[in-house]
Amino acid sequence: MAIVVVGGHSRSVGKTSVVAGLIAALPELQWTAMKITQYGHGICSASGKSCHCATDDHNWAISEEKDFSGKSDTSRFLAAGAAHVFWVRTQMGRLAEAMPTLRRKVSGAANVILESNSVLKFLRPDLYLTVLDPATADFKASALEFLDRASAVILHEDSAAGAPGWKGISLKPVAGRRVFYIRPPQYVTPEIVDFVRARLRSNVTPS
Repeated sequence: MAIVVVGGHSRSVGKTSVVAGLIAALPELQWTAMKITQYGHGICSASGKSCHCATDDHNWAISEEKDFSGKSDTSRFLAAGAAHVFWVRTQMGRLAEAMPTLRRKVSGAANVILESNSVLKFLRPDLYLTVLDPATADFKASALEFLDRASAVILHEDSAAGAPGWKGISLKPVAGRRVFYIRPPQYVTPEIVDFVRARLRSNVTPS
């Protein structure tokens, strides 16, 4: 089993599109896909909605996606061809509590692809891709923490032409790493697919 993690420095930079694109481009890998969402205070992990509950069973939740409509992020993974898709929801800083169940969910998987940065605290994937868009100023602490573990960078080409919008952020941790330039709506290029396939060749379980 190979494990791929796709992260990024902020919301709406294309992480979900990269995951869905890789699932569609590499169907032979029979992906089990996961999206990990961490909520701040006042959001219930069981429902993803605002609430003021404080019970232990609302600290985290994992549900399997069954909707092929493509209307949600996890539904897009299923529509792209994933064998199974799970949505992991936790309160901020409580991902560790969900990890034993998460590991059980993927224990029988052929290959696993996860959309997350924070999961890198608990596992070492075979491949970690980070999506960067200089036009988006926000830079998550979790993305910065694990930047040096990136196997490659997926960089928005149009935004890269200008000055990066990040203040006090150094990209030295990814100096010398492979950089793939993308132009949305194309988030996964043939070069990215070839890179992932080559890097996983010795680890994957073929169909």
